[in-house]
Amino acid sequence: MKTTSILAGVAMAALATATFAQPPGGARPAAPAFTPERNPANVRAGHYDIEPNHTRTMFGISHKEFTTFYGEFRDLTGTLDLDPKNPANSKVDLTVPVKTVNTQIEKLNDELRHKPWLDADTWPTITFKSTSVKVTGKDTADVTGDFTFHGQTHPLTLHVKFNAAGQDNDEKVYIAGFTVSGSFSRKDWGFTTGAPLIGDHVDLIIQAAFKKG
Repeated sequence: MKTTSILAGVAMAALATATFAQPPGGARPAAPAFTPERNPANVRAGHYDIEPNHTRTMFGISHKEFTTFYGEFRDLTGTLDLDPKNPANSKVDLTVPVKTVNTQIEKLNDELRHKPWLDADTWPTITFKSTSVKVTGKDTADVTGDFTFHGQTHPLTLHVKFNAAGQDNDEKVYIAGFTVSGSFSRKDWGFTTGAPLIGDHVDLIIQAAFKKG
């Protein structure tokens, strides 16, 4: 009898929960179906802008060879002019504010923003402007461009992988997403502060969401 009473109580509670969970007027409408487009040739052509809420710009660098130390830059802005039928015609232009450097350690963030480190007052932005696009696979390409860092501009090649595209029903906008990776030698840009305890090799990775204009 005790077991029967417990089961009956659980059933009544579940029924009450289900009843109160229903919105006025009947059943809750199903969320719109989302089917991402994974074929880059089918992505909408045209002009895109960075969608900042889902874009991350990260870097990694050796610290005394003990560990790879990671950080990020915030507030990346930029544009993408996409030609999926002829990717070589596509162009990308990215800018990140140096003062947004973030390592999760506020004292270190403040040091990095000033001399002799990144010196955001003298060189407030890091930029990348593409000059060529070479398709390397079904959903990958190498994008070469002018990379301006710490007051110097030199060519840099970034490896780009197309993730997916589609209509983001929450944001009410069409999104194309990419994973971007690359690396460079600090000394090639004349920035050797902290060497050799701080490594010369810098890894970059960007999770880039672009919204259709």
